[in-house]
Amino acid sequence: MCLNLVKTKQGLLRLLYFSPWMTETQSALWAGLSDPNNVVASFSGRLPGSMTRHRSSPAYPIQVPDLIGVQDRRYLDRTGLQRSRDLADLMRYAALNQGGDDLAAFGDFIPAAAFTGARPLPEQSGRYSDEQLYALAKYVTSLRPPPNPNPINAAAKRGQQIFEREGCSQCHTPPLYTNNKLTPAAGFRVPDEHRRKYDILPLVVGTDPGLTMETRRGTGYYKVPSLRGVWYRGAFEHNGSVPTLEDWFDPRRLRDDYRPADGAKPRAVKGHEFGLKLSPQNKKSLIAFLRTL
Repeated sequence: MCLNLVKTKQGLLRLLYFSPWMTETQSALWAGLSDPNNVVASFSGRLPGSMTRHRSSPAYPIQVPDLIGVQDRRYLDRTGLQRSRDLADLMRYAALNQGGDDLAAFGDFIPAAAFTGARPLPEQSGRYSDEQLYALAKYVTSLRPPPNPNPINAAAKRGQQIFEREGCSQCHTPPLYTNNKLTPAAGFRVPDEHRRKYDILPLVVGTDPGLTMETRRGTGYYKVPSLRGVWYRGAFEHNGSVPTLEDWFDPRRLRDDYRPADGAKPRAVKGHEFGLKLSPQNKKSLIAFLRTL
């Protein structure tokens, strides 16, 4: 009985998190999840607004996405896992995340087979009906943002000028405040065929590449996020590692002894150094503008 429970737990962990291309360090971390104490430790210090999703890893949590305005995004998932062109793409994405992607093959590794011990049939995914998926997609695309309480005052207007002067709009282009492109992760070589097929920004911003290089949600890219609604969102960066805009523009976050406002253990938050060299007053103005979006 105990042996069967252990096998079931290991199979579930493989279903959720395992990827054949893990580094030795990540493989050791994943293997250690069989110990409950390690599971607790891997989730400690997690910011509200971030989570560990299937196909990712406890080492690489993902910021909970803002679904408002999803119909204006050209790519879904932080890693641009699927293109978004119409309701059908959103329906397909929902079905995949409901369990359809567990039937995928990553070389010889099939996630669902790792849990059941046998290769499952396509009809075993148990997804919602097409009618249900359509209704879900229509609902999600109907969502609208709450009223913004942040005024467009003098500070915010100065911040908008700084936003334009610093070239922020090249990536975060109005009115969506994203150029809807993909940016390659550090260490990823962009294949020539990708340049013809996808909208790729020839700029590496240097954020943690683990999620998109070591997990089954990996593509080698991160999508350029929209800045709309940052006033009501938290846990910034693709992995939800920074709690506030003030933390994001604090150059101390690049240091290994940096401790963000959530009081979690010290860690460096590398990458996206744009705006870190602004004066304190200019940072305040820029943040005031961002909170009006």
